[in-house]
Amino acid sequence: MPSDHDNMYASPLEDLNQFCFNSHVVNVFPDMIKRSVPGYATIVGMIGNLAERYAQADSNCYDLGCSLGAATLAMRHRITCNNCHIIGIDNSSAMIERCRCVIEADSGEVPVELICGDLQSLNIHNASVVVLNFTLQFLPPPERDLILARIYSGLLPGGVLILSEKVAFNEQPHHNLMIELHHNFKRAKGYSELEISQKRSALENVLIPETLEAHKIRLKNAGFSSSDVWFQCFNFASMIAIK
Repeated sequence: MPSDHDNMYASPLEDLNQFCFNSHVVNVFPDMIKRSVPGYATIVGMIGNLAERYAQADSNCYDLGCSLGAATLAMRHRITCNNCHIIGIDNSSAMIERCRCVIEADSGEVPVELICGDLQSLNIHNASVVVLNFTLQFLPPPERDLILARIYSGLLPGGVLILSEKVAFNEQPHHNLMIELHHNFKRAKGYSELEISQKRSALENVLIPETLEAHKIRLKNAGFSSSDVWFQCFNFASMIAIK
């Protein structure tokens, strides 16, 4: 399904509202994510690979914060075990509405259920794979421990959580370097200085990154037996945690 070119922040905005996943973002989201997150296509592709390895027969696979269903489709086309069911949830009605169109146009055979709602209220059960692909970073930090604890509780033994996040760094010079490298990536993708600046301001206090160490501690406290990074490019990383 074609998407529009992302020019949401190309002109000066007097009233710069906080970033939210509304219909305007939905219309440009594929272009936005491709030009904003280094390694995004690799991460999505490998989510399918990991789902193929860890999905268990007669279980559920969850895409929490599914947006337009990229991770859902990656899992759908790689899962081969019997009687798997994919559940995607997003609190943006505009995202879910477009995602339904994407899923309906897809040829995959694994059943997909889409839910419009807050993932905090979702009952996660009988899960073999759970994906949080750049989702946890948009939740208030005090709620993150509870979400991971509920995911752990709903996972089957041997089940996995795939957690992708924008990350921060403890050492300020390194933190600043990763931000600058990320901005260089966006410049190379055609974003202007104005676009980079306005988008960063709109995301302030909406997207709150944490260090990899903080994520590892949280995953350990939730009960996961092991967790580590399997992909990283600048200040974007993806982890796998095993129950």
